[in-house]
Amino acid sequence: MKILIINGSPKKKGMISQMLGIMQDEAEQRGDMVQMVYTNNLTIKPCVGCMACRTKQKCAIAEDDSQRVLKIMQEADAIIMGAPCYWGNIPGQMKLLFDRIVYGMMRDTPRFPEPLMKGKRCILLSTCTTPWPWNIWFKQSRGAIRAMREICRYSGFKIVATIERGGTVMHPQLSEKDKQKCRKAIKQL
Repeated sequence: MKILIINGSPKKKGMISQMLGIMQDEAEQRGDMVQMVYTNNLTIKPCVGCMACRTKQKCAIAEDDSQRVLKIMQEADAIIMGAPCYWGNIPGQMKLLFDRIVYGMMRDTPRFPEPLMKGKRCILLSTCTTPWPWNIWFKQSRGAIRAMREICRYSGFKIVATIERGGTVMHPQLSEKDKQKCRKAIKQL
């Protein structure tokens, strides 16, 4: 199986990166081909909202890393998306990536968007500083998951697992329970 991991965290040793690393190790141990993309390492120009991609199935902006990631995504069997919560949402660089590749993930039709990633499985992961259970109640980590879920829903991904981890300031280390959640999630792919 080919798996693409999209790491939306700017911290290469942060909790998101650690959790995605556990998933990567588990997948590689079972023989999967895994590629990790760090959104903060990508050079992507902002979407200009011209909507040309919706009819041409190609972005009007000069090619950059967004098209490279889309190609990897199209070739993958499964996607894992991980992002910390920024103001109840995903970080801007990750959102920028998805804004620029919408044409390759869904197609506009007269009635409903046509999902172009149908049949691919997906795991969603988010962390935030807000402690549990307030990270859920106040829609902090839940907000980041919601944003990624929207992308997946319109694209046709089947979400097989979600992980939300709150309280990263008070509890900055991964617990054994956190690690087990990651190992369990990867088995869903």
